[in-house]
Amino acid sequence: MASKFYYKFMVWRVGVAKALFKSMHLSSIFYKWRLRQAKTYRRTLLKSVFPILILISFVTVLLVNSFIPATSQLPRQEIRGVWMTNNDFDILRDRLKVQDAMSKLRRLNFNTVYPVVWNSGYVMYPSAVAQRAGIQPFVFRGTDGHDILADVINQAHRRGLLAIPWFEFGFMAPPSSELAMNHPEWLTQKRNGGQTSISAAGEVVWLNPFHPQVQRLISDLVLEIVTNYDVDGIQFDDHMSLPHEFGYDKYTVALYTKETKNPPPANAQDPAWVRWRADKITGFMVRLNQAVKARKPNVIFSVSPNYYDFAYKFQLQDWLAWIRLKIVDELIVQVYRPNLPSFTSIITRPEIQEAQRVIPTGIGIMTGLRNNAVPMSQIKSQVRTTRERGLGVAFFYYSSLWDYNPEQLDERQAGFQALFPNPALRARIE
Repeated sequence: MASKFYYKFMVWRVGVAKALFKSMHLSSIFYKWRLRQAKTYRRTLLKSVFPILILISFVTVLLVNSFIPATSQLPRQEIRGVWMTNNDFDILRDRLKVQDAMSKLRRLNFNTVYPVVWNSGYVMYPSAVAQRAGIQPFVFRGTDGHDILADVINQAHRRGLLAIPWFEFGFMAPPSSELAMNHPEWLTQKRNGGQTSISAAGEVVWLNPFHPQVQRLISDLVLEIVTNYDVDGIQFDDHMSLPHEFGYDKYTVALYTKETKNPPPANAQDPAWVRWRADKITGFMVRLNQAVKARKPNVIFSVSPNYYDFAYKFQLQDWLAWIRLKIVDELIVQVYRPNLPSFTSIITRPEIQEAQRVIPTGIGIMTGLRNNAVPMSQIKSQVRTTRERGLGVAFFYYSSLWDYNPEQLDERQAGFQALFPNPALRARIE
């Protein structure tokens, strides 16, 4: 009984196996037929669409080549700039001279101008904010009665240059200015009661950067420019700071005492006292950046301080913190040293390298003063040393590119042409 059952079971298994094999064989035949059909279809399809694919690929390559460099260079565009100061006023006030200046800069492959708009307690443009503060008894206008700042910006843009107005004096002002005389409560002082210090601009007083009315004045002036003019950015230099001896005025003493439960230390360089004041300035700069970006998100928030150790310890300007807080879009460190080894030691400092990794970074180079000529050989060596390290440059200042120097004009222009043989325009972001 068992053997018959086993035999029938085996016959059944063989039948099932044959059926499966036949099914698999038929499936295989069907699969091979489908494969031949697919190959034929692909060959036909490729013959018909191959020219279209080639065209698409060609167009794609063109588009990629067109777009990638622009986007990849945006954060790293080389700075080739020059400051235009009050010493350049004879140029700034004349439309034809401005036109010539911008054409010359474009021809020599510069890409950025920094025209002064805040100097000696006065603005260089028609300002309702300044009028309300009683600090503008007159307006700097051009020879045609025109708006100097508007003219500089327009003519720079026509030639592909960026125009970034420069708040040169920051919290600094001459003691004889209307600003200082009309608002003595806005000034800060040293521990001995002295209110002035000696700077490159002579004897100056300092607006109290911790005073809310001072902060509002600076903020309103900046926002006025950003709103009323087609600027590419706004720049603040080493004077958006406070010499470490200052901060002993009544307002600041009361504020510090309230927040720390102690009076300010007698030692102006006490680390905690330095840090408190530096942090207050940083807080103001954060709020200023937010206000500017709220008004025009794409404007460049530029700073041009001294090298970091000096800026922080002696001017309470913690610009490295500003970069880490991501409120700085462009950094230009002023390094006005004639000695090349000393110059090189500053531009290779780690904080400059840190900035260079995240934002366009340049070095401010002196090209001469009325009483201090700078030879082209020194300029060339400093520019070469700077650019070898992937840094941009900005020159102080426009007129000294050509004047107050031992070389002839054509020799100076040839020297600058050799520095930048190829154009490197910076993209405007509307």
